[in-house]
Amino acid sequence: MKERRQFERFPLTLTARMEIITSDKKQVFDFETRDISASGAFIYNKESFPEGTRFKINLTVTSERIKELTGAKSLIECEGNVVRSTPTGMAIHCDKKCQLPSLKGI
Repeated sequence: MKERRQFERFPLTLTARMEIITSDKKQVFDFETRDISASGAFIYNKESFPEGTRFKINLTVTSERIKELTGAKSLIECEGNVVRSTPTGMAIHCDKKCQLPSLKGI
């Protein structure tokens, strides 16, 4: 089978705080990543979310250099949707506009 991924995946466990984007009540979950790429991540979870579910995602990236520059851990913020679910987790495809908010203003 031909590889369809456009970006390389990296086995990296990061804390992922995810909020479902709906017009209903606010739902926030704390998960961990199994791997990430420039366009998304695989998130470990036991919850079941249908394909297309939209999330606002905050990934905590610990870096001593970022901490030196900003005084805080860095977060990557993005929005994306579930593109695949498995019994152990879900694949999230992120929109193009990911940001490093703790690096703003440097």
